[in-house]
Amino acid sequence: MSSSLLLKNIFCLQPSFDGPQYHGADLLIVGNKVEAIAPNGGLVAPGKVRTIDCSKHVVIPGLVNTHHHFYQTLTRNHPAVQNAKLFDWLTFLYDVWKYVDEEAVYYSSLLAMAELMKTGCTLTTDHHYLYPRSFGGDLMGIQFEAADTLGMRFSPTRGSMSLSKKDGGLPPDSVVQTEDEILSDSERCIKTYHDPSGDAMHKIALAPCSPFSVTKPLMKDTADLARKYGVRLHTHLCETYDEADFCQSMYGMRPLALMQECNLIGEDVWYAHGIHFNDEELKVLSETKTHIAHCPSSNMRLGSGICRVNEMLKQNINVAIAVDGSASNDSSDMLAEVRQAMLLQRVRYGADGLTANEAFTMATENGAKLLNFTEVGRLEKGWTADLAIYDVSTIPYAGSQSDPVASLLFCGTNHNTDYTIINGKVVVDHGQLVGFDEQELAQKANAISKRLLERAARQEAV
Repeated sequence: MSSSLLLKNIFCLQPSFDGPQYHGADLLIVGNKVEAIAPNGGLVAPGKVRTIDCSKHVVIPGLVNTHHHFYQTLTRNHPAVQNAKLFDWLTFLYDVWKYVDEEAVYYSSLLAMAELMKTGCTLTTDHHYLYPRSFGGDLMGIQFEAADTLGMRFSPTRGSMSLSKKDGGLPPDSVVQTEDEILSDSERCIKTYHDPSGDAMHKIALAPCSPFSVTKPLMKDTADLARKYGVRLHTHLCETYDEADFCQSMYGMRPLALMQECNLIGEDVWYAHGIHFNDEELKVLSETKTHIAHCPSSNMRLGSGICRVNEMLKQNINVAIAVDGSASNDSSDMLAEVRQAMLLQRVRYGADGLTANEAFTMATENGAKLLNFTEVGRLEKGWTADLAIYDVSTIPYAGSQSDPVASLLFCGTNHNTDYTIINGKVVVDHGQLVGFDEQELAQKANAISKRLLERAARQEAV
């Protein structure tokens, strides 16, 4: 018999961000689906049920993170690159990241997902493009093991780098692979892990890292392989002026034109960042239905610029939200990222540049659409039971209850949920991670980080 959860007397329920809020509603989950919503309460659950009193809580659909680099949680806040631009930041950190091993991948994945889940994220991707020559084992398998341990809905990308320094790229030789290695393992990952269903716990996408770290043939062949199996495609694009200059110098064209030439554009493709598109390129994105993962904190942290989200949305470009790698943010705080998205657009476009509802829509439905999950992003009967539940009875939210949902973005000092529910299971319970001991995880991550940094420092001293 399916387990049940009953959320009773919800202070404020927002099933979607294009519809009404309900006060005093009940919501019933049976198995992994929303079974019923009673706007005025009064639901009685059949059989064995756990009841959660939500009389102090805002309940919203789980948030969706559309771009990340989990392994970077181990090199957050490094003094040498706290004030560096992207290319300088990458050049320094590649010499640390080349020592990433199986243990580092497992615990950094746990760490990133734990922080995401505790801040309301219920579905995430990851862009792992770093494959050190010394790495053994199944990297994607290690990440899925971490996701399953925590109960996270997970759609990682099999990333890739093939263009090293000796060939005119940015990464060192020790972290790139041959095109044959990349394509062979990409196909294996799809066959082993990809679930095409709309409520899957596991999906796979393919993701050449960027125009300055992969070859043009690899981009074309990856696009062909992804379409052979019907999986999504992803890459970084138009993040900095340096990238545009690199593409102009190496290929004689702007980054988006390069993507068009490689057939890495369209409804099954999403780009991270997309800051420096010109007007004509925005029209191309709209016409091709290509998606954008907006990374506001990272863009501010690295001084990369402000994405034209306000204009993109008006042109029906699907824009979602992402925390980006935790060495360029340096956090996996998903609710904070939604707030940053809202505020950063106002810097460029004025006080109405992006509303709270628009930001939340980007972080839920738009993200699910980008990652190709058709039963995620709203709370409706028959849809997947992914929810973020926040206690708004505390001092930071006092005086803000005229709009409790918007208060999550305009107010608050602690972005953690009281409960996070993924696929009908409570994965954060009374603010605590269920699947792994939080103190043990923090200690383990710190120890691995110390080991990586010390090894890189010894090598530099040689």
